[in-house]
Amino acid sequence: YKLISGKNTRVLLPNMFTIVGVCIGLSSIKFAFDGNFQLSVISIIIAAILDGLDGRVARLIKGVSRVGKELDSLTDVISFGVAPAFIMYFWKLNELGKFGWLLCLIYVVCVALRLARFNVNTEEEISWKDNFFEGLPSPAGGILVLMPLIISFSGLEKFLFKINYDLLVPTLFIVISILLISTIPTYSFKKIVIPRTMTKFLLFGLVLFFGALLVYTFKILAVSSIIYICLIPISYFHYKKIKKEKNISSDKDEELEDVL
Repeated sequence: YKLISGKNTRVLLPNMFTIVGVCIGLSSIKFAFDGNFQLSVISIIIAAILDGLDGRVARLIKGVSRVGKELDSLTDVISFGVAPAFIMYFWKLNELGKFGWLLCLIYVVCVALRLARFNVNTEEEISWKDNFFEGLPSPAGGILVLMPLIISFSGLEKFLFKINYDLLVPTLFIVISILLISTIPTYSFKKIVIPRTMTKFLLFGLVLFFGALLVYTFKILAVSSIIYICLIPISYFHYKKIKKEKNISSDKDEELEDVL
């Protein structure tokens, strides 16, 4: 007698990743409330890693389910919407009074709207557009709004201009909120094709990155966040270039069909 079927067993594993992720996301709020902002940031990073794993594990073991999809979105709202908003409110936005709380509300609403649109768009047919997100993904948004806090812990301030956090934090909240609900294409990194000869270099790079992340956590997070921001305009022009090429090729196909 089986307590759960084989299908449910496959569904259970990715959902466990998702549930653990939301627990860690909620715990980050508790850490921030206690003033342990370093641990709260690390919790969000772990939640982001789990968020990236649950979908890939589900597809790998064929455990994709509608419940898992909805659960993942609800988790993202908490881990990358509510939690970062509370962390930054406890750290800096509370000094702005009601306006600081308004920024938190706007950001969380934009995360929810972005995830609702993502759920609708994933019903569409698979195409080359799957290599891009429409707007900023919520995990990236959750980490980017924490960037001022990450920079303050990284020790990289001495290499930058004098940072006015009172201005940077609210400005970043507004910009990230707009990017979340925008239609600007950003890289999804879901379908990266690596030649077999490059696999060992990729593995070495991943080991080097995560090793450096463990040793120089906030420095690597700060640099990675800055690099990701620089990739946004690159992804936009790359998307436009591919779209133009696809339209040209499709027009040629239509002309060929008319001739035949």
